[in-house]
Amino acid sequence: MNLIKEFIYRIRGEYTTEKLIRMGMKVGNHFERLNGVILDPSHCWLIEIGENVTLAPRVHILCHDASTKNFLGYTKIGRVTIGNNVFVGAETVIMPGVTIGNNVIIGANSTVTHDVSDGVVVAGSPAKVISTLDNYLTKEKKRMESALCYDEKYTLRQNISMEKRMQQKEDLKDGIGYTI
Repeated sequence: MNLIKEFIYRIRGEYTTEKLIRMGMKVGNHFERLNGVILDPSHCWLIEIGENVTLAPRVHILCHDASTKNFLGYTKIGRVTIGNNVFVGAETVIMPGVTIGNNVIIGANSTVTHDVSDGVVVAGSPAKVISTLDNYLTKEKKRMESALCYDEKYTLRQNISMEKRMQQKEDLKDGIGYTI
């Protein structure tokens, strides 16, 4: 099965996580890489990812930046280190030489050009601190008190029915809810 998976990835010009690890990338336990994530295959040994890390769809982690190649004859390269308990939102780009601390959320469509300290939420292009993680989670817990919260029955994992899908769609027409 892994050979088939690797073959399909190669056809698409991508590498499996397992192949990148064999090439030198370091990854901790409970690493989740969603669709379209690019982990710089040309310098993957410069990537180190901690435990409990999720990379949302189309995240790019770059260990090289070829902007200098035509002018200086050299490409910039640098390590990328991601700590433990980190969520990186969809369409985010992490540039070479960046260290992301522990307990961090990076908002969708961010460009991370500098180190991110522990316990913060960052977003934007370039990414900037917008909150501490504790303040953000306190705010979301408060919102949950009056929001709709959906259990496991409302997920694809539990084969959500079309009826439940349409009910959820109607329920959320005016706001945000939460799901397991």
